Amino acid sequence: MTAVAAVDLGASSGRVVRGVVTDGRVHIEEVHRFANGPVHRHGSLHWDLPGLYREVLAGLRLAGEVGSIGIDSWAVDYGLLDARGELLGDPVCYRDSRTDGIKPADGLYEINGLQFQPFNTMFQLMAEPLLPQASQLLLIPDLISYWLTGERGAEYTNATTTGLIDVRTGQWSPELTRELPGLLPALRRPGDLAGTYNGVPVIAVGSHDTASAVVAVPAETDRFAYISCGTWSLVGVELPEPVLTAESRAANFTNEGGVDGTVRYLRNVMGLWLLQECLRSWGAELEPLLREAAHATGSVFDPNDPVFLPPGDMPARIQQWCGKNMTRAEIVRSILDSLALAHRDAIADAQRLSGKEVEVVHVVGGGSRNELLCQLTADACGLPVVAGPAEATALGNVLVQARAVGAADGTLADLRTLVRRSQALRRYLPR
Repeated sequence: MTAVAAVDLGASSGRVVRGVVTDGRVHIEEVHRFANGPVHRHGSLHWDLPGLYREVLAGLRLAGEVGSIGIDSWAVDYGLLDARGELLGDPVCYRDSRTDGIKPADGLYEINGLQFQPFNTMFQLMAEPLLPQASQLLLIPDLISYWLTGERGAEYTNATTTGLIDVRTGQWSPELTRELPGLLPALRRPGDLAGTYNGVPVIAVGSHDTASAVVAVPAETDRFAYISCGTWSLVGVELPEPVLTAESRAANFTNEGGVDGTVRYLRNVMGLWLLQECLRSWGAELEPLLREAAHATGSVFDPNDPVFLPPGDMPARIQQWCGKNMTRAEIVRSILDSLALAHRDAIADAQRLSGKEVEVVHVVGGGSRNELLCQLTADACGLPVVAGPAEATALGNVLVQARAVGAADGTLADLRTLVRRSQALRRYLPR
């Protein structure tokens, strides 16, 4: 029985998970959890990557003897290395205001297939003062992998979020990277060996956390939509090929790389960040407010309005958007109603634009524990919602590693069968 260690770095917390596949099931155990979040330094929002790396090392020690290590994180942010391979400065957080006002050039979508987000890596580089001093760019999980192994590379699923990959060829776009000679390392695919740490193989997984989460969607057929629901809601379908039509671009849908050559065709919805920031402002606990919100009446707003992207006084911004004062329970209900409707619209658009029929919606990630949100999503979509697993990202990370080291085998469908056998799932029917 081979155990593996999954390093899962989120925008609000990180953890190291020990996982095993045995007797047709996958089992995970969290061995170390630690806080994460952007910090204000020199007028900008930054990530404390050296601090995160120390926590990763502590978690790997606690994981004990393992057969491999895999790393996933949030997308788009990066570190720049100098000619000696040293980090030039703490990476800037995607919520920083430095890309405000940036607009995409004509023709980008036909190459990279990405919905416009001003914080995508290619736009961050336009506002990057350290770029002239840089010899290489590494995305966050690739940077951690480099510090562990001394080897540099760019895992494909995360690289597709930069805006610099040609989604048609699956390679760095010569046209879009012309001004970045030597900055971008060679691509790796999920399952590739990235190097070794103290003799232990480090395996490239779906290093964009959503790519790993989608691996662990416990679908029985391919007629499903997924919502990877946490700080963001990533709402979409899994496809064999990208959709690059003008209608898809106008609908702000993105084509991101998935494991085994799949395409994650999705729309970013602001997600539970809205609720997290409200709770932080109030210093309140979630569960009592959810009980009150179940009986409250909310107001619908656009959760993707850029006004909600930065940290700060979220309750005030929501009330200003809605044009009225509300109780805390009414604000919570407004968030959940608005997210459910945004989920509905994204799933309807994904079907219309891709031609793929959806029979069930799978909600994975931390939001799968939010019973009110899951029920409201089922009601809005008019489709059954299957909630769970909450630990989808860690499970997907573990499964890709397990397959790479011979502890599991088969297709994505086979890996998803392992998840169904192993996890308690809850079903919500539309009312």
